[in-house]
Amino acid sequence: MVLGRRTAALAAAAALLLTPALAACSDDEPATGDQVTSVPPPGMTARPPAAEAPEDPAAARAEITRNWQAFFDAGTPAAERVKLLENGEKMRAVLTAFANNPQAAASTAEVTGIEFTSASGADVTYDLKVGGNPVLPDSRGTSVLQDDTWKVSAKTLCGLVKLSGVTVEGC
Repeated sequence: MVLGRRTAALAAAAALLLTPALAACSDDEPATGDQVTSVPPPGMTARPPAAEAPEDPAAARAEITRNWQAFFDAGTPAAERVKLLENGEKMRAVLTAFANNPQAAASTAEVTGIEFTSASGADVTYDLKVGGNPVLPDSRGTSVLQDDTWKVSAKTLCGLVKLSGVTVEGC
């Protein structure tokens, strides 16, 4: 019974945050950064060796955290959010609509974990909050290094859109 309530709460939170913005999303090209995950053979690891981390992992973690918080902060202007999203120009319309949504004004993201998958990629664990309350705790997303900036991946944004139950062209 608890699982059903949590699932309903997560879906409602995602719909509350994203549905008003979805009508503005239009893109004929699929999002980049989609990954296929497979189970490694016994004795092999699923993660690349640590040598494939960025040159300065501490600085990269700080930038990822800062950029994720800014991306999900309703006070961040849409033009800045575009710069913090992988291929942000293609997602400009949905970001603008999201920024103008009064219900999204209380949303934030708190990064709780970062694991590098390569020198230009990272798995990010975060809590999506509304009004300071976690609505999607322990969420998983990805960050990519694009144009010398650690950005929220298009895959992550599309995952949140998909969670809302709405199909958006380009995601």
